[in-house]
Amino acid sequence: MSMNNQGRPTAATDVKTPVEMFESFSGHKGLRLAEPLIYELGNTQTTGVDIEDFDDFDMEIAGLERTAEIGCAGLAEPDVVRHYTRLSRLNYGIDMGVFPLGSCTMKHNPRLNEKMARLPGIGDIHPLQPQSTVQGALELMEELSHWLMTITNMPAVALSPKAGAHGELCGVMAIRAALEARGDAREVILCPESAHGTNPATAAFCGYKVKSIPGKNNGRVDVEALKEALDDTVAAVMITNPNTCGLFEQEVREIADAVHAAGAFFYCDGANFNAIMGKACPGDLGVDAMHFNLHKTFSTPHGGGGPGSGPVVLSDALKDFAPLPYVVKEADGNLKLHEWKDGEGDKSLGRLTAFHGQMGMYVRALSYMLSHGGDGLKQASEDAVLNANYILASLEDVMSASYEGPCMHEALFDDRFLKDTGVTTLDFAKAMIDEGYHPMTMYFPLVVHGAMLVEPTETESKFNLDQFIRSMRGLAEAAKAGETKRFEGAPYYAPRKRLDETQAARKPVLRYTPPSA
Repeated sequence: MSMNNQGRPTAATDVKTPVEMFESFSGHKGLRLAEPLIYELGNTQTTGVDIEDFDDFDMEIAGLERTAEIGCAGLAEPDVVRHYTRLSRLNYGIDMGVFPLGSCTMKHNPRLNEKMARLPGIGDIHPLQPQSTVQGALELMEELSHWLMTITNMPAVALSPKAGAHGELCGVMAIRAALEARGDAREVILCPESAHGTNPATAAFCGYKVKSIPGKNNGRVDVEALKEALDDTVAAVMITNPNTCGLFEQEVREIADAVHAAGAFFYCDGANFNAIMGKACPGDLGVDAMHFNLHKTFSTPHGGGGPGSGPVVLSDALKDFAPLPYVVKEADGNLKLHEWKDGEGDKSLGRLTAFHGQMGMYVRALSYMLSHGGDGLKQASEDAVLNANYILASLEDVMSASYEGPCMHEALFDDRFLKDTGVTTLDFAKAMIDEGYHPMTMYFPLVVHGAMLVEPTETESKFNLDQFIRSMRGLAEAAKAGETKRFEGAPYYAPRKRLDETQAARKPVLRYTPPSA
């Protein structure tokens, strides 16, 4: 009897399973339940509720009322619950296993944080409540602000941005406001070739021209090329540190000094701050603005179930231009939100969003910080780097590491090890699904051909990492051994097989059309 890599018996490879022998009448395969679209369930002539027909009801929505049937079947509550539960089982999530998406940081969300976010008085507050009734919430925001400034050694923070890219927008708008205040009309922002795509997008959205800065063979910014690009038209440079190749920009102080000497500002994309938290302070590195991704560094759910959170810390040169609102303490000790500009002396860039940000994410992030303490946050960064280097060291003999030496929080491989195998990065990633893993980030960063970016995070145990490494090694060895059939049609065991992704991207079907009778 054959055994798997954990010493457990498996079915003989030459024996067909029942699934291969016949198709079930139901379409289900054991507990892998087939699930149609909700439009295809039930009967459109019935409804789960009784609604009185108002013939003489006057609509007052400017003729925008629906005139055709919605086409959605009326379903009983058990049918609705089963439908969405079955759909949820088709998803892969962090609660199911290792989620190695590089650059995205899919880490465990501690349940303590979830409990705190649901406490009465926090989970049910409303942004239009009188401020006298939410003093505790304002105090929580003030404390979160304090710790974000402390761990970065920066003098100000804006909490209201609702995502990392929104935080970038906040930082670049603060830079624009500061330049306009001194009458300096600069029009260029420099971005490295390996930058997150949101960096040049944000710069362009704010009306700047984007100039790309090349990288060196070691995966880091070419500082000399950056210096040559600096002139009196450059408003800022946007650099991710650690960068998207999983490497620390060792010349960051030299970069900051050159940028400031040219009269420009240094925006640091803080997406990867989870690799240096407690080890290095952006304020000490010459950074003028940096956003956090609270999900990446402080374990809040990725995306936040809606709006996420991307606070931005600001330097002395930019703090007066922070967006509204922000928390201030009055003479009597009460807290309030400063929500409107107060005369000509108020330099704030104004509002970025209708209200105050994502309260649920503030609670979760502060819970994470307080439960870890300073030493725990530092260890989280150290463990993230340790785990990534463990994967790098364990795989670099069978996969091709893109750069020499240790990495930071994520290990970057390219497709050189697949040369002449007939297997592509996409094939390799799809085969990972058959192994029970979500694929790593593919083809990013763009500066590496066939990139495979793996980020284990600090929340994975050595046991889980070892299982993941064994699967990756097995796939690499199978590709080199010429087992192309294992890859070319993968995934074979997923609820849905491989799609024509190019066709799906170019001609997406976005509207359900009932089959003709």
